[in-house]
Amino acid sequence: MTGARDGRGLEEAERVELTVAAVAPGGHCVARVDGQVVFVRHALPGERVVAEVTEVHKGFVRADAVTVLEAAPDRVEPPCPYAKPGRCGGCDLQHVAPAAQLGWKAAVVREQLTRLGGLTEAEVDALGVRVVALPGGPLGWRSRVRYAVDAAGRAGLLKHRSHEVVPIDRCLIAHPAIQELPVLAPSGARWPAADAVETVASTGGDVAVTAVAEGAPRPVRGPERVREVAAGREWVLPASSFWQVHPAAADTLVDAVLDLLDPRPGETAWDLYGGAGLFAAALAGRIGDAGRVTLVESAEQGVAAARENLRDLPRVDIVPARVEAALARRRVTGPVDVVVLDPPRSGAGTRVVRDVVAAGPRAVAYVACDPAAFARDVRTFAGAGWRLAELRGFDLFPMTQHVELVGLLLPPDLVLAGDPSSTGSDKKGPFLT
Repeated sequence: MTGARDGRGLEEAERVELTVAAVAPGGHCVARVDGQVVFVRHALPGERVVAEVTEVHKGFVRADAVTVLEAAPDRVEPPCPYAKPGRCGGCDLQHVAPAAQLGWKAAVVREQLTRLGGLTEAEVDALGVRVVALPGGPLGWRSRVRYAVDAAGRAGLLKHRSHEVVPIDRCLIAHPAIQELPVLAPSGARWPAADAVETVASTGGDVAVTAVAEGAPRPVRGPERVREVAAGREWVLPASSFWQVHPAAADTLVDAVLDLLDPRPGETAWDLYGGAGLFAAALAGRIGDAGRVTLVESAEQGVAAARENLRDLPRVDIVPARVEAALARRRVTGPVDVVVLDPPRSGAGTRVVRDVVAAGPRAVAYVACDPAAFARDVRTFAGAGWRLAELRGFDLFPMTQHVELVGLLLPPDLVLAGDPSSTGSDKKGPFLT
């Protein structure tokens, strides 16, 4: 449908021909029909498509590109037959060439930093925002897959923004060891008593399957506790525990955090939202016996894993509490030299940022899985005179819209060596990279 619409808005299930504009968060591109904003999945900027409306909201609609009339150069055939409109919602970008996916994600980061973070285009340009691929390619990387179970007991994945289960025969982004497990319908597997099936292929070589019913895990295959190898250490934790899903992610993030913060012997460090202690262990190795690391984590499973895996590091203190409460109630107090912030998808938030700033660290490394939340927290730091001095993006989740960021935030009296806004020109200093 083209042309004037007599003032009426788009309706659910309606199909409309449109031209796609810029990328947007959430795996969408933006388009407009008679002034109405349309967020389109399965499309690329510049394409002419027929889109089917999937949701109608006040001020915008969502749609899927069901027919491509004029394709962009970066469009490819999705390798997975389930990565299409109306089917599995796990992969957002299988229709985009892998190299172009990196540019897509960098564009989203830039947009969020300017729109939500308050940075100018020049400031974002100075950061040189880019997203780097990890080793291993865009398929076969996901070491933890949670399958939903439908009413017939078949395991599968969910449609986009839906609780409807799509039974599948294989997930191509899953680790090869997971793809070979007899979990999905083609193997004859049925899970009548389960709500979900969790699978793990750890970097330590363990493969495990856990059935989950009403929130209770039941081991089905393999060990209940799996080994992970990262930061020069072996980690042991329950198969259902949180761990980075890309095999190269943990070491990639540790290397970035250490490079940006450059922890020094004898310093004091905080690892906030510390989980099993990945960053705390890495920090402890740099600050030595004369330094001190405080890890704050609220999840019981994370606290237990940290206590077990860091028991050989007496210079690490573990505080079992919500970060907001630990800072507000002075269970963690400054001064502190360096801080790692690795909050959940919702971000650290104003209270945490302000309390971190008040503690007076010389630098903060912010590990972010959501560009929007990160940008909002950058704006809060900026309100206290701090600035985002360096930013690195990593494609920890190929074929999806997700991107991981590690940013270096500095207080007003410190600058990054070689930073365009620095008055120094010798490129020597504590933050040389």
